[in-house]
Amino acid sequence: MKYNKKRVLSGLLLASTISLCCASTAIAGGIALGATRIIYPQNSAQTSLSITNSDKEKVFLIQSWVATPDEKKSADFVVTPPIFVMQPQKENTIRIMYVGKNPLPTDRESLYYLSSKAIPSGKPVAGENALQIATETTIKMFVRPSDLPTQSINAPQTLRCKLDGGTVKVNNPSPYYVTLVNFTAGGKDLPNTMVAPKSEASVPLSGGPGGTIKFKTLNDYGSKTDEQTCSS
Repeated sequence: MKYNKKRVLSGLLLASTISLCCASTAIAGGIALGATRIIYPQNSAQTSLSITNSDKEKVFLIQSWVATPDEKKSADFVVTPPIFVMQPQKENTIRIMYVGKNPLPTDRESLYYLSSKAIPSGKPVAGENALQIATETTIKMFVRPSDLPTQSINAPQTLRCKLDGGTVKVNNPSPYYVTLVNFTAGGKDLPNTMVAPKSEASVPLSGGPGGTIKFKTLNDYGSKTDEQTCSS
């Protein structure tokens, strides 16, 4: 899972990196991405994402790129325009195009991240202290093959769970990434957990023996599904 962090870029320019879920848009500092996750059809030449500046006065410089799960910029995708100026109360659209030389798996989804940094324009007035906030919003991008045998909406029901010592093991036999939220064992909260396709995730218990395992998941639109009890 991504986490929030802050770092000084230069001088008094402060950058805050955020990752949002459970909403229809990702919003930071007046700049809003049109979704909290992207489903990229693997057989498509490109997909698009809207970016909106709701601020009535501020102008932002927007820079966007695609990264791998280990936070390295990916050469598999090109974002255009990679950088542009965003005027107040305006909307723009970026295009994301796959240009990778090596074929991606066709039996399961592949995971990338789309990051968009919003840098406010303007310079501090000489002799005055000023703080400019640059926000970097990161959302998941799932590259989805077109001929998968099941639908993504059915993936949560295929999950299997078991208690193993001090951990909960969640097995995902489906070809989709599944993110568990409102995740509990014996009524005790567990961290949000994303389980990769055809893989298993181990989640440490928060203390004491486990019990009934319950969770919700996030659908293709970033909305929560109904609560379900995980089968063993």
